[in-house]
Amino acid sequence: MAPSKPTSGELQHRVAFDERTTVDDGYGNTEGGFAERFKSWAAFRPRGGSEAVVAARLEGRNILGVYLRSTAQTTQIKADWRMRDVRTGDVYAIRIVDAVSDRYWVYVEVQTGVAA
Repeated sequence: MAPSKPTSGELQHRVAFDERTTVDDGYGNTEGGFAERFKSWAAFRPRGGSEAVVAARLEGRNILGVYLRSTAQTTQIKADWRMRDVRTGDVYAIRIVDAVSDRYWVYVEVQTGVAA
């Protein structure tokens, strides 16, 4: 059975979406950083987690399903962007963006513990 769509009462998390930009440092080099594009209210749904061995250490990774209202801004989200929780400051790498399956909601799958 497909997961149920969120209600407006579940949109309790304020998130910001950042796009990678390149900036000239004045010495002929470019620096890659992130610039905030917009903020939105979101509903988080836990999707489980996993563990990975990195440098002989076990690291936990959490996967979240995030629902956003479909707007002109949220339909522009790309997989090379990152998402930040404005309240906690947590940074998430975007894995999957689905802006076409539902005309009312944009589904974004994000993951912690990986490079954004």
